[in-house]
Amino acid sequence: MSSAHPRPFYYLENFETALSWLRQRYDDLLSDEERAFMTTFEALPIPSRALLVRMIMRKGDLFRSSKLGYEEIGCPRAAARALIEAGWVDERPLLGISALFALFRKDELAEIFRLPPSARSLLKPDLFARLAAHSIECRTFDAWWPGSPEVVFRVRVLDLCERLRLMFFGNFDQTWSEFVLADLGIFNYEKVPLSPAARAFQRREHIDDFHAIFRCRQRFQRDEPADRILEDLPAPPADNAWLASRRAKLIFRMAQRYEKAQELHAALDLYRTCGHPGARVRAIRVLERAERWSEAAELARQAELAPEDDVERQHVSRILPRLARRLGGPPASRRRTEGWTTFNLSVPAPEVELSVEHATRAFLTEPHAPVHYVENSLINSLFGLLCWDVIFLPLPGAFFHEFHAAPADLFAPDFQRRREAHFEACLTQLSTGEYRATMRRTFERKAGIQSVFVSWGLLTSELLEVALECLPPAHLERCFRRILQDVKSNRAGLPDLIQFWPRERRYRMIEVKGPGDRLQDNQIRWLEFCASHGMPVSVCHVRWAEGVH
Repeated sequence: MSSAHPRPFYYLENFETALSWLRQRYDDLLSDEERAFMTTFEALPIPSRALLVRMIMRKGDLFRSSKLGYEEIGCPRAAARALIEAGWVDERPLLGISALFALFRKDELAEIFRLPPSARSLLKPDLFARLAAHSIECRTFDAWWPGSPEVVFRVRVLDLCERLRLMFFGNFDQTWSEFVLADLGIFNYEKVPLSPAARAFQRREHIDDFHAIFRCRQRFQRDEPADRILEDLPAPPADNAWLASRRAKLIFRMAQRYEKAQELHAALDLYRTCGHPGARVRAIRVLERAERWSEAAELARQAELAPEDDVERQHVSRILPRLARRLGGPPASRRRTEGWTTFNLSVPAPEVELSVEHATRAFLTEPHAPVHYVENSLINSLFGLLCWDVIFLPLPGAFFHEFHAAPADLFAPDFQRRREAHFEACLTQLSTGEYRATMRRTFERKAGIQSVFVSWGLLTSELLEVALECLPPAHLERCFRRILQDVKSNRAGLPDLIQFWPRERRYRMIEVKGPGDRLQDNQIRWLEFCASHGMPVSVCHVRWAEGVH
């Protein structure tokens, strides 16, 4: 494999940067094993270090020497010697037939197992099934295929390197490849100053619990029984809210699996205790399925009095009338809150493939009243410009590294509360008029820097200016406060189009629905919100004027 990168060992440099960062930030929390690994790693020859990083960035722990041909590393067997001496790589691991089938082609397997001609025509899965039916002991590769020039390596430090990765990124999904994107300049990230007080892990137990939750999550994804996983799940930490939320999310997913398997009692127990957003509604539905109508109604009434968010309020408004009918009492009326306008539009079918939203945008656009397809992007972008510094405020558990487009606790229930005073200072600018200068300044200074809120591909300077001219600050404040109430749910569902009348300094938002399309729940919530606050919003039902689109 050749490398086109101007710095052939860029991936090694990035990995070493991560190790250095971890030592600076968490030296007092590192285990003896982790410190020894870092010290030994620094002393290895460059090809050996590079080979190890290449392997840990790939899938699995077994590698054929012939598949480790990197131009900058040279001979993989020579580079592996120092890794073998360190005990990090095994050059003669025991291999079963599953490992062999994962590593080798069918023609190679025919040589390894010395298959007769009749068996060589079998498909690989059928061949595996035939061999797996026999009790075949594990062997080293040189015993499987004597005389082969190939060597099979097993990396023995994947668990340790995985722990370092989790510690560095602070989540289960980001990988070392994040470095590559930033290194190549594909993505630029905000530079967040991280003080010791803002560390995500304050005790060694936090690191160990995080890794344990990750391992439990892996087992869950492999469909292991939830009851066995729960036995190994660490207790919820009392002093680390974001870690507790990770644990709660996994329990919620286990409850969903129980519910799907019709194990309603087990599902209900987990829903009632996990504390994850949405768990109470699921508990109500489980009680319904178990025909425990009174208990379901009592829990639904509790949710109605103190809903955790708009999503729960909407679900409960639909559940209570159904439960009232089940209990034989007077039917609970569903409050109809629709207050938006609706209009129908006959749009000429476009000659080229074009979505109904873009076709409607083009049809409605007038010289002095342009229409933009923005969906969720515009309001979120304006919010991101105004509150940029608050979003990237270095709080404990918010930022782990240099590759964040948003704080790690963005969807946590206390996201807004932890930054309440700072957000209030930003939103106050909407009443003083300062917000325009702040948004323009952020737009110029932060252009292109990754943000979960700001859509740089959509937000041009022209769109920004017309939005600032036509959107009343009071309307922006209402939208921004609603986003902050529940970022995960409320940053989506906004209308597709927005039309501006710059001369009149007014606007309207338009949700477009083509033939057969229905409003989604999050769209209904935004429409109800806008209508209740006097914000001009409409639903446009479109049909094609000529034939079928």
